[in-house]
Amino acid sequence: MSSDFIKDRGQISVERALAEFRAGRPVRITGRGVSVLAVGIEGLDEELAAALERKAADRARLVLPTARLRRLGAERASAGIIALPEIDLRRVMHLSLASDARLDAPVGCLQPLDEAALELARLSLVLPAVVTVSVSPQDPALADVVAVSEDDIAAFRLSQVRSLRIVGRAPVPLEGASETEFVVFRGGEGLRDQVAIVVGRPDLAQTVPVRLHSACLTGDLFGSLKCDCGDQLRNTVQWMAENGGGILLYLDQEGRGNGIANKMRAYKLQAQGFDTYDADEILGFGLDQRRFDFAAEMLRQLGVASVSIMTNNPEKIAALKAAGLAVVDEQRVIGRPTSENIRYLAAKRERAGHFIDIDALSAHLPPRD
Repeated sequence: MSSDFIKDRGQISVERALAEFRAGRPVRITGRGVSVLAVGIEGLDEELAAALERKAADRARLVLPTARLRRLGAERASAGIIALPEIDLRRVMHLSLASDARLDAPVGCLQPLDEAALELARLSLVLPAVVTVSVSPQDPALADVVAVSEDDIAAFRLSQVRSLRIVGRAPVPLEGASETEFVVFRGGEGLRDQVAIVVGRPDLAQTVPVRLHSACLTGDLFGSLKCDCGDQLRNTVQWMAENGGGILLYLDQEGRGNGIANKMRAYKLQAQGFDTYDADEILGFGLDQRRFDFAAEMLRQLGVASVSIMTNNPEKIAALKAAGLAVVDEQRVIGRPTSENIRYLAAKRERAGHFIDIDALSAHLPPRD
């Protein structure tokens, strides 16, 4: 295709690789004279495993993130690999997902392309466990496999922030907040759109009340009792409507950046007795996968430089400050405590440092039958 139509080949190659990875097909990752085939464990089956073994120049590797290795019993500061003499699907799935699994082999150090494969899994919102095999960069049989360089994968998140742009805006009156405008941005996280909801008429030249709200399908839309997200969303909009306006950024970061499918996997583990962070660790996720640099860029494009942030999360406060915005005030946003979400709220306070007064919330729990 003519270069007149393709301005950023690196970003496009990552976008194509993400589509392949989410579809469960292998991707070829290249860098400095070496090349690997990588496939997420969600896409792995017997036929593909056999094809990977036929192409492998050496032993296959199971690439696992720090959180999953810690769950398996390896205290490490970084991700690692487990050698696969053969790609045994049962062993791969057990090491990647089983809540009671323990290491059955030494953990080796990552090669740069293995780390790139793991980042591709994170960006794709699939399970962060990948099988890689080294292959010849010149193998003509791999010409039809989508290829991407490790450098382009590493640069992708920042490129998404830099390419963030407004693609649509319109007034959308809400119940209790009739003067509201929705502003849609393209970019930020993966291939998704983000939304700024401008409530009322805030003075953008002054300090603006702002909330960074990560999308929660179960809480925001269906009123799940397992979290307080829906209450936080609606209470924030109502408060802004009654207090001179503000901006709520609705960010596509389901499940603390893990994606809706992994969130449901975590919910299943929570039903077995694990708290929200232990459940995520079993799946290979750390405390929080979200980034908020693009949220700061959204605010800048709206003309905001100074904010009064409405949050319980210290990471959001730190992220806006690091991005150069003036955070001049903080306000807590608490939803209703329920018997179903009190353990979740306590875990957020104890394990992630959220500013939540559990004792005060517990005093308002409905009485048990």
